[in-house]
Amino acid sequence: MSNVYVETHDMRDTETMKTRFEEFLAAPFHTVQEVEDWLKQVSDYQDELREAIDGHYIDFQTHNQDKEVQETYQFDQEHVLPLLKRYEAQLDQKLLSSPHALDNNVYGRLIRSKQTAAELYREENIDLEVKEDRLATRYFELTGALTAEWEGEQLTLPQLFPLLEDPDRTKRKKVYDQLFGALGGVEEELQAIMDELMVIREQKAANSGLANYRDYMFKKYNRFDYTPEDCKELADSIREHVVPAIGRILSKKAEELGVESIRPYDHRAVPLDKEPLRPFKTGDELVEKTGRVLGEISPRFSELIHLMDTKGLLDLETRKNKSPGGFCESLPVSGLSFIFMNASGTHGDVTTLIHEMGHCIHNDFKRTLPLAFDRATPMESAELASMGMELLSMDHWDHFYSDEQVRQAKLDMLRDIIQFFPSGIRVDEFQHWMYENPGHSKEERSEEYGRIVDSYLSSEEDWSGYEEVKKKQWLFVLHIFEVPFYYIEYVIAQLGALQLYRIYKEDPDRAIEGYKEALRLGNTASLSDVYEAAGLSFDFSADMIKGLVAFVEKEIAELEGSTVKNS
Repeated sequence: MSNVYVETHDMRDTETMKTRFEEFLAAPFHTVQEVEDWLKQVSDYQDELREAIDGHYIDFQTHNQDKEVQETYQFDQEHVLPLLKRYEAQLDQKLLSSPHALDNNVYGRLIRSKQTAAELYREENIDLEVKEDRLATRYFELTGALTAEWEGEQLTLPQLFPLLEDPDRTKRKKVYDQLFGALGGVEEELQAIMDELMVIREQKAANSGLANYRDYMFKKYNRFDYTPEDCKELADSIREHVVPAIGRILSKKAEELGVESIRPYDHRAVPLDKEPLRPFKTGDELVEKTGRVLGEISPRFSELIHLMDTKGLLDLETRKNKSPGGFCESLPVSGLSFIFMNASGTHGDVTTLIHEMGHCIHNDFKRTLPLAFDRATPMESAELASMGMELLSMDHWDHFYSDEQVRQAKLDMLRDIIQFFPSGIRVDEFQHWMYENPGHSKEERSEEYGRIVDSYLSSEEDWSGYEEVKKKQWLFVLHIFEVPFYYIEYVIAQLGALQLYRIYKEDPDRAIEGYKEALRLGNTASLSDVYEAAGLSFDFSADMIKGLVAFVEKEIAELEGSTVKNS
């Protein structure tokens, strides 16, 4: 449909794909060099197929009600991807059984990953994954079509969200009610989708000989650097050290808003004597100003966003029949990336674009790495690239704002980071519970989510009258449906990004160079080594969290005490 990606092959000609894969399987290995050459050839072919598949995904996310787009995307899910998975498993076995051992210093991570994939692979899981993908597609069709009436006009939900910043509390409440009222229209079907996903995912784990789906996903994600128990300890540390800080932040917020407590519709609000930040009016203006911000950090970063814009690789503004959320998709043949988001004129759109540009910049650093595996970065370092870029950019937001507005935007950013930790970890904790307790009902599921939310609430928050909404917020979290167990990475990476920002405050050049060094490594080094390259510790201990919270609170206090006059 679109021309933003390269489609080298006829993706409906699966017979030709089979022939090519059979040639790879039949290739003889006489020397280590032949194995290395074979790996590169397989990787290049997979890149070509992957660009087309990801391109079709882009088409679907940008036009999810288009029948032709749906059919093409569905064909990939039901025919192309199952074929790839079957052949990739056979290719892995061929590599692992080769008598010519590869250099462990160069290929050790790849071999370990292939061994794990071989341990997990079961032929019967392929058909289950087709069903799983179909259900995730249905989730996007339902949520992408949601609208709500506001002042006589049907708005998409991303168009409604900026209204939650309005100083008028009565208006905010109406907006919030409309948002969750829209969700109510599809709630039963979303719950039914999750019921089906639970059954499929537990069966996949059982087929692979694992106790539960959580263990299955930890292996699939190659989480060699931490355990489920580490995640639970991280949750406890956030309750101990972050929740009290949130109480202090929300107490100040309530004072600024002139209210006694913070209601669910107050979190994004600006005080009555201020206006919501409106950093841009059009997508073009957002790109132009973001380019200037990125150029202050490194000229190449600015060149990259303008190159992507020129090539039509930015789909930024919200519209009907476009899926919710935002993402960056790497296009390995083109050597560039595509950004998808739903901008509606808020400061959050600025940080979202900068976040996604962090991923694009990461992809740009990795594009010369020879193998697709080397570029398939673990999410904990991928999100370090994006969250780190958000913080590195803050000193240059004057391209969007006056001095006083920059101060307010920085203050909001740091407050939001602290408040993110509970919202991030509760999504992870919820999924641990879901898959450790299969067979639960939809009512039990929502009750548990509400209980988890309550365990992170500060005394300044008041959910009275919204208890049912609180229990069902998770239905808006697309990751739970599409990419299960992908959320803890945001929490871990945010801890890394704050360490990076702490370095930046002392020595900006050192922070930026360390950031670049880490990104260049891609997937060629362990998470610990990637973080170390940036001058950081891959550490989410209680002591680390306590120290970072103290650092951020100090920064917040300085911003609160430095109101800029006459700006």
